[in-house]
Amino acid sequence: MRRFPIFIFIWGAALFLSACSGRGKALPASTEGDTLSLRYAENLTLVDYPGYTVATLRNPWDTLKTLHTYILVPKSNDLPDNLPAGTVVRTPLTKAVVYSSVHCGLLHELGAGNAIGGVCDLKYIKLPELHKAVNQGRIADCGDGMNPDMERIIDLHPDAILLSPFENSGGYGRVEKLGTPIIECADYMETSALGRAEWMRFYGRLFGTVSQADSLFARVDSSYNRLKHRAALSSVRLSVVCELKNGSAWYVPGGRSTTGRLLEDAYSDYAFAKDAHSGSVPLPFETVFEKAGDADIWLIKYNRQHDMTYADLQADFVGYTGFKAFKERRVYGCNTGKVAFYEETPFHPDRLLADLIQILHPETDISDGLRYYKELKEN
Repeated sequence: MRRFPIFIFIWGAALFLSACSGRGKALPASTEGDTLSLRYAENLTLVDYPGYTVATLRNPWDTLKTLHTYILVPKSNDLPDNLPAGTVVRTPLTKAVVYSSVHCGLLHELGAGNAIGGVCDLKYIKLPELHKAVNQGRIADCGDGMNPDMERIIDLHPDAILLSPFENSGGYGRVEKLGTPIIECADYMETSALGRAEWMRFYGRLFGTVSQADSLFARVDSSYNRLKHRAALSSVRLSVVCELKNGSAWYVPGGRSTTGRLLEDAYSDYAFAKDAHSGSVPLPFETVFEKAGDADIWLIKYNRQHDMTYADLQADFVGYTGFKAFKERRVYGCNTGKVAFYEETPFHPDRLLADLIQILHPETDISDGLRYYKELKEN
């Protein structure tokens, strides 16, 4: 087994003592901070204090608790005395390990792509410039996100690790023992598209791109609401069904999910709009067919080497042919293997909303062309 120099363990131990105490601790009340006004994010609070910023992440699975508290202190400043409880993160981050392609894409857009020191799950990242940097040795391939290459991460000496938390995950295994600050990217648990997008303001503060992040979010916010207003002026309100059967269950977006709320903002008649779930809901095929078999529009996502056709849809499951949208040829597919749907839409929900409005309200004056979805062809 490879032996590591003693300074690595000293370095890790020192970071562990200073940076690993923030998970699950509540932030003490204070009247001295300047709370940043967030319009949509429900699970994030940012408060500026003299010399540092406190970011509090609410636990999305138990909203009466705190998931994590981060104390962001500029590297150019000495550590202030009497800091509140939390994980100290020296900013701006300059060498982070990033697990998600979503956040890699955002960092590139914010001008902080050079701060990506390592990535996990490289095969899922659709950023040519990042693959080029890995091939040139400028970014480390740290392997599978579920079982990362610890030797590479240790050799990299990252100043933070960005990953997505999951309910009842049992922690993050060996990476927790490094003492490196773990940034829990819980943006995906927001229940509104703009709420998730607003987290870019937190990431901007981590990577020293505050003005870029605030400006980008302001543009996304303005574009989204302008599109929503256009849809509201339409006299057409088409009914919609989403996704496909997966095994024995059909996972439909809950009415309070980001997809459900996007469809609401696109002024559609979503078949499961009254469902109160904020995530996907597994239902039997018969239930979906009974509830949404007469939907005007059918939106599906899939990952295939070739674009799906009506013949493919019928071959996959003959029950699909009973849907009104199938019979009238009003099925729209998004091939996530060919378009950057998952990479772009979390922080650019306005782009997805533009697609939905063009499909659901073709009479509007949006002429951008579909970015993610396209009409299925016969064969």
